[in-house]
Amino acid sequence: MGRRSGILEFAVLGLLRESPMHGYELRKRLNTSLGVFRAFSYGSLYPCLKTLVQRGWLAEESGGEPHDSLTAPLTGRRARIVYRLTAEGKERFEELLSQTGPDTWEDEHFGVRFAFFGQTSRDVRMRVLEGRRSRLEERLARMRASLARTRERLDDYTLELQRHGMESVEREVRWLNELIESERAGRDQNRGETPPDPSDDTAT
Repeated sequence: MGRRSGILEFAVLGLLRESPMHGYELRKRLNTSLGVFRAFSYGSLYPCLKTLVQRGWLAEESGGEPHDSLTAPLTGRRARIVYRLTAEGKERFEELLSQTGPDTWEDEHFGVRFAFFGQTSRDVRMRVLEGRRSRLEERLARMRASLARTRERLDDYTLELQRHGMESVEREVRWLNELIESERAGRDQNRGETPPDPSDDTAT
């Protein structure tokens, strides 16, 4: 499975973990909640859904008429199928959620992984955030070195474009630093957890 289809699998399983959906609703969630899939079409989504059903990670159920009548001529009966995560699918999503390899730090994957941080354990979040920061710091060092070598040969507009790109990476590194410090401090707003008060010594 390619990297693009792999992250689509992850996103579909994650969204269906929240609640069953039919294909049209699922595509809307992919487009609106996870912008990396904005260019995806039914032609990309349905083969993925079919594969996940074949692997036993999703189950198909009858869901009545499509919510959007405009989809019926395009998708036929597919719009009436509701996809539900199976027990095996939940296990597969948990497995994917625990992964912290280099793919989770890349531009295309990181945003999707971050969207599901509320369901991710703190230690996994930390490894993904630190990996992403390390990757961007490496990119920033290369950009600075390249700019230093070529600055005199660049016109003003190309120079400003490169500076803009560097500033974007620097902003994300600062953002990641804040997130990492927040995780280290034990703050977890998504899960509603609060660290124990060290001054509370009521145990006897």
